[in-house]
Amino acid sequence: MPRYSARVLVHLRPSVLDPAGEAARSAASRLGVEGVDKLRIGKAVELELEASDEEEARRNLELLSDRLLANPVIEDWTLELTQS
Repeated sequence: MPRYSARVLVHLRPSVLDPAGEAARSAASRLGVEGVDKLRIGKAVELELEASDEEEARRNLELLSDRLLANPVIEDWTLELTQS
């Protein structure tokens, strides 16, 4: 059975405040790094899975992303999928 590698990038929706990102942006300024106008923090989830074809792998990953990896109320996600 084919094996697939995936990376799911989860990030807050633009309308959601990101206090951690704001704190990091402020800290960057205190460290002497100027010019950082926007800094938002997300997460990357990397996984491998077996599936009969790319369509099944994508379908399973979309289910995981929607219901487990991201909070659909406040987060969006993107998927990167390659066959291993």
